[in-house]
Amino acid sequence: MKTLLLGSTLLCLLASPAHAQLRKVDDLSLAAANKLADAAMAACQAQGRHIVVTVLDRGGNVVAVQRADGVGPHNTEASRRKAYTALSTKNDTQALAVAARGNPDMANLTTLPELLLLGGGLPLRARGEVVGAIGVAGGGGALQDRACAHAALAAMPELDSPTL
Repeated sequence: MKTLLLGSTLLCLLASPAHAQLRKVDDLSLAAANKLADAAMAACQAQGRHIVVTVLDRGGNVVAVQRADGVGPHNTEASRRKAYTALSTKNDTQALAVAARGNPDMANLTTLPELLLLGGGLPLRARGEVVGAIGVAGGGGALQDRACAHAALAAMPELDSPTL
């Protein structure tokens, strides 16, 4: 009996660390991605701007893409790359662009083929954790694209507010 109790206790102790290593993560749903994309489109359209918006999940997968009528086809890829850059670096792409221009050690970021250091890409955070990213392109410039991305985040109170 003593051996059985000791064996059971040992098995429990060995099994606990494996389970303890798993963590719960928030995932970006299709409904949330569409809400973000809708909000970005509405914010830009209210200013007479026509954009493409891409929303990625935490793994870099495209969850939603919306393109306004008449937007140039290159903007679809630009919005995806802005979102990817924000996700990968966990930073606002406008801030990255400014930092890369002013810091020779960061200038090499502009040579990485997937990254696009132009304003309009923002990481999406929930309780401090990056859960995805949004990228906006075609709105008439980096600052306008960034403003539309910020407007989208304002429509999702479940997400952390980004710093401006």
